[in-house]
Amino acid sequence: MVLYYLVSTIYVLVCLVLLMVILLQQGKGDMAAAFGGGSSNSAFGARTGATLLSKVTAGLAAAFMLGSLALGIVGQRGTSGSIMSGTPGPAPAPAPAQSAPAAGAPAPSGTTAPTGSTTPPATPAPSGPTGSK
Repeated sequence: MVLYYLVSTIYVLVCLVLLMVILLQQGKGDMAAAFGGGSSNSAFGARTGATLLSKVTAGLAAAFMLGSLALGIVGQRGTSGSIMSGTPGPAPAPAPAQSAPAAGAPAPSGTTAPTGSTTPPATPAPSGPTGSK
């Protein structure tokens, strides 16, 4: 776990220094030159030698990419791959208790009575208009 915090700290420092180095660099020209509206004949302007800032930028960019890979690998260790792996599952619902019908009590419709005879299903009362007004 200490390795993760160490890599995270180094990664944040690399990000901040990379941000400062990029902001310190001089602009290459206006936006029209980048899209072909300038007077330069090459695709990205006149070729200049690599300055110290551009070399530092390339090195910090490589460190940024390697740091993100390292954080992904170190952060993945010790986990099973699921965010729900450490939580307990739901408790099973208790089964409803079924009691035998009391002696002499009518059995529910469509079931077998204790004596072995079947009771006919209950028929609903006829619905219709009542005769009173």
